[in-house]
Amino acid sequence: MDNRVPEIKTVDAPEGIEGAGFFATSLEKVVGIARANSLWPLPFATSCCGIEFMATMGSHYDISRFGSERPSFSPRQADLLMVMGTIAKKMAPIVKQVYEQMAEPRWVLAMGACACSGGIFDTYSVLQGIDRIIPVDVYVPGCPPRPEQVLDGLMRVQDLAKNESLRRRNSPEYQALLASYNIK
Repeated sequence: MDNRVPEIKTVDAPEGIEGAGFFATSLEKVVGIARANSLWPLPFATSCCGIEFMATMGSHYDISRFGSERPSFSPRQADLLMVMGTIAKKMAPIVKQVYEQMAEPRWVLAMGACACSGGIFDTYSVLQGIDRIIPVDVYVPGCPPRPEQVLDGLMRVQDLAKNESLRRRNSPEYQALLASYNIK
């Protein structure tokens, strides 16, 4: 068993112009760094993957090092939906409603084999991946995934948040993606 703790991530200053007493960069880069290092996750845990998320929140792995120490249980205050575990088809409308209540910008992380693809439960009652009802940004595979994998998935979401254009959410491509999921 590998008990190594991931390295602490430091934030580098964005590209810009430096001088004596000043630093200039684009607003988009500053906002990207702020978004990436202050994600507020909404954990939607239904199964064993929720236990792994709890381990990731604990002191040994310490998700707060990545700016996500404040889990939000209100969709209106969250910007990262972390869906973990088996999602029954009866629960699909609730997951979609939670996603729709989140403010933009919002990201989705599917954690575990069940949230990613239905896992071993290829039955009539289990949703075969949450990407059938909402767009997913990052997939964290495993049954259940280790806390290191969860942290890696969170860092992938941070990369998306940091490098995303402020205008992307208003683009016709993004609007078409939401329309394909019947989301306004």
